[in-house]
Amino acid sequence: MRVANCPSQELALTNCAFVNDADVEACAPYVEIGDCVFLTRASAEVAPGAVGLNGVQRKQLRVSTGDAVKWRKYEPPSREFDCAGMTIELEFTRPALAASLIAKNAHEGVDANSMTTILRRTFSSQVFTVGQKAAVEYCGNNYLLSVNHVVVEGAREGVTSLRGMFTPSTAVVYEASSNSGIKILGQKAAVMNTGLFKSKDFSFSKLGIGGLDQQFEDIFRRAFSSRIFPQSVVQRLGIQHVKGMLLHGPPGTGKTLIARQIGKMLNGKEPKIVNGPEVMSKYVGQSEENVRKLFEDAEAEYKARGDDSDLHIIIFDEIDAVCKSRGSVSSGTGVHDSIVNQLLTKIDGVDALNNILLIGMTNRKDMLDEAILRPGRLEVHIEIGLPDENGRIQILNIHSNKMSENEFLGGDVDLAELAKRTGNFSGAEIEGLVKSAVSFALTRQVDMNDIGAPIDEDNIKVTMADFELALLEVKPAFGASTDLFERCMLNGMISYGEKYEKLVSTMESLIEQVRVSEKTPMLTCLLEGGAGSGKTALAAALAIKSQFPFTKLLTSDGFVGASEAAKCQALAKLFDDAYKSPVSLIVLDDIERLLEYVAIGPRFSNVVLQALLVLLKRQPPPGRKLLVIGTTSLPLVFEDMGLNAAFNVSLHVPELSPSETSAVLAELGAFDAVDLPRACQALQALTGDRVPIKRLFMLLEMARHGKDDLGDSMDVGDGRRVVALDRWVACLRDLAQ
Repeated sequence: MRVANCPSQELALTNCAFVNDADVEACAPYVEIGDCVFLTRASAEVAPGAVGLNGVQRKQLRVSTGDAVKWRKYEPPSREFDCAGMTIELEFTRPALAASLIAKNAHEGVDANSMTTILRRTFSSQVFTVGQKAAVEYCGNNYLLSVNHVVVEGAREGVTSLRGMFTPSTAVVYEASSNSGIKILGQKAAVMNTGLFKSKDFSFSKLGIGGLDQQFEDIFRRAFSSRIFPQSVVQRLGIQHVKGMLLHGPPGTGKTLIARQIGKMLNGKEPKIVNGPEVMSKYVGQSEENVRKLFEDAEAEYKARGDDSDLHIIIFDEIDAVCKSRGSVSSGTGVHDSIVNQLLTKIDGVDALNNILLIGMTNRKDMLDEAILRPGRLEVHIEIGLPDENGRIQILNIHSNKMSENEFLGGDVDLAELAKRTGNFSGAEIEGLVKSAVSFALTRQVDMNDIGAPIDEDNIKVTMADFELALLEVKPAFGASTDLFERCMLNGMISYGEKYEKLVSTMESLIEQVRVSEKTPMLTCLLEGGAGSGKTALAAALAIKSQFPFTKLLTSDGFVGASEAAKCQALAKLFDDAYKSPVSLIVLDDIERLLEYVAIGPRFSNVVLQALLVLLKRQPPPGRKLLVIGTTSLPLVFEDMGLNAAFNVSLHVPELSPSETSAVLAELGAFDAVDLPRACQALQALTGDRVPIKRLFMLLEMARHGKDDLGDSMDVGDGRRVVALDRWVACLRDLAQ
């Protein structure tokens, strides 16, 4: 057939092909020309043997009037051909109109519901092919439609077709062409914008991150759930997308890794990654300019495309380096305050953008300016804490997966057991543990006398013994201070009677209460008694026996010459570290020394006292438990200070009575049975009815290692061997003098 013009301008907006009355029977109801199918209609104005096509159709088929085109009659399939949904891209037929709107930074609004009504009235029963274009008139302007996707009824979910029939029930999703000057209004969510992500599988394990499934669910819900819905839904909800997110937590828990992998998961623009210190510059105004440059691309695209702009992600590592609280930095330039002001303006200022997501990371959330943490800025705060047992299993699986696949992992390696034994390990520390175990396995295959000798890689096996050695080498930063506690009980723990057993039983019940009770998130206990009565040793023994993943000992040894501010910061950091573990125990030894108390004066540090009072009453975060054990030799002074009231429980650690002293000496085997009564009498004559257990141990050591009247050594070797009664009496007589 020969190509002719469409009979009229009005008919040109119908997308039909027009033929002469004599040809309509042969061509009706559909004719296929090239890749397109057109509904045919009769028109006397079209000559016989010709087909009338509008300009859009001719351009689509790349033909001109007068050209000959091949055609054939088209019969639509009887089933699975009606369009259930269709995605259509809109643009103006006149590019000059779009250019004029863009120059004015304006948009022409197209109501999705009204446009769909016109399409259903105009194009009902027409067949559309993906890529086909058509013209339609809406509110006085002619628009060019481009069919991008077609989903037919009965097709499997997510499967698109190349061709389908437009029906009155077809759902239409509109997209505005880039730089078109068109804005879609009132569009309902027919489909989700799953193209935001490269994959529908959000498993962090496949991305090399373990133990953070719950955190990722929170990140997705707060930051991305609104972005997979069409913009019209968000507009009708009357909300704006989340623009900022803060990942905070201890070092090594995976904050930077999460942000990096989020960037890999998303389609579109490559994330901009910037370290906080990189923003700083020695030139005046350059730091603020560096912040503005981070947002330039997002601003340019938002100005051109509006809400249809792609998402721009800015990852800000170590954000505490530049966003410190305003007024806290005493430099004369005030550059830190200016940077914070510039960042606040870009995120949530007058010309705020809606196509950005700023992800900040820090392990010092307390240093950030309060204004940047409020809603509208970095409003989503996700704590990336230490992994739980299931999380540690995931991390161990990630780092041992390749070993297992290549048969380098020994069959005796129990990852579940390792997960139980790595309480309070961060993700980075678990990775370090695996590396350490591998290093032991590799070293076994190396002959240090001949390093160049060939190695049989089939013999390389990472066994459970390698992990045992690695556990001795790699220690968690938030772990238990077992070594320090063991040094506090060099003489061991000896039961000296009913009072001791009752005291230990009470303390064990307090530990168990913190461990299992849901209504006791924090418990504080004060052990008071005379100097040398064994308070510190008892607290250390109970801390080791508790097997809490976080146990720390704070003594005055590390604060010699330290200022009050340094002590307060150390106390606050200790408690903050404890809150990062599910269950923790802190021993505050010799509290009066921390307070710098002396009876002459008297003098003490009220600043440290007030900090301690606040920390002892502050409840841990939800899901965390804390037991604090304090020791003191001055309970009466503590009453005046108000410290006794700050502790939930106060227990007295008594000195040894004569009968208890005899029981301890008998348990130690320090004297022959016949000499024991006289040894106790000699001691009682020197010390009275009460003796501190620490002094008792010291006297025994002095008797064992002293010299007799002839100048010979009295050392009897093993500390548990019998001490001669005369040497014991001689030692006590010397002390009495």
